[in-house]
Amino acid sequence: MRLVCEKEFRQFLKEKGVIVVEKKEISLHGRRDVRQLEPVGFELEATTVWSFPDRGRWATHKGDYRGNWAPEIPRNLILRYTQRGETVLDQMCGSGTTLVECKLLGRNAIGVDVNLNAVMLTLDRLSFSAGTIFEKAPETEIKVYHGDARNLDKISDNSIDLIATHPPYANIISYSKRESKSDGDLSVVSDIDEFVENMRQVAAESFRVLKPGKVCAILVGDTRRRKHYVPIAFRTMMAFLDAGFVLVEDIVKVQHNCQSTPLWRKKSLQWNFHLIMHEHLFVFRKPESDRQKRLLKDSGKWW
Repeated sequence: MRLVCEKEFRQFLKEKGVIVVEKKEISLHGRRDVRQLEPVGFELEATTVWSFPDRGRWATHKGDYRGNWAPEIPRNLILRYTQRGETVLDQMCGSGTTLVECKLLGRNAIGVDVNLNAVMLTLDRLSFSAGTIFEKAPETEIKVYHGDARNLDKISDNSIDLIATHPPYANIISYSKRESKSDGDLSVVSDIDEFVENMRQVAAESFRVLKPGKVCAILVGDTRRRKHYVPIAFRTMMAFLDAGFVLVEDIVKVQHNCQSTPLWRKKSLQWNFHLIMHEHLFVFRKPESDRQKRLLKDSGKWW
């Protein structure tokens, strides 16, 4: 892990001004004011089915980084599972959605990404102020690292209050150029067994840094190969249970506005398969003690 400072970000902004993901340029803007700090009429989700057809665009949130999660997801997790002043980790932070919500909600945060472009975009999305409105919020400490989710060497054991992350999975969206891919970039891993093995390492590090009794939330989707379903999410769930976590919630998140949907709808009818339009948001707990783990054995590893 290498901390990326404000000076490095400013230099990147001056020299390049854009990042590129899947041949799409995303402009960086630097420091700016925002007027809307929270979603209108927001309420915490109360069921295990979450659906956000209109992606939130308050603060600096945008949907231009393909594959990022709707800001309503980390907002729900942060408000439900943490208090102001506590520390949230997103070790695959992408465009920084989770960290922006931490800044808005008064939580300290650590963001990590293996892709330097994503780190720069995260720092750009965090570069906002809101005048006298924002001055009412408590001070927060937010750090962004260029690093690998499998090796969180700059984060101490039992130091994180919430993990909230959305990994890229199994070669669905590539965030690194294949000819210069970063070691640890799960977006370019095409072999499912290799992906799951990487997630085992992510799970082990997540368990190490999380405080006992606290939760780790991870959003994972599935795929289809040769017209058959590939249960990436459930294999990922098993990796986290194997690391010592117990399952608190399995939330089904409905997918909307997928770029590939129009292309594949006709093919799904032609080749007789269903389009996958959901993801799994697994919420795990790190047991406070061996006794608690025994009491919750039916929610843990069963094999």
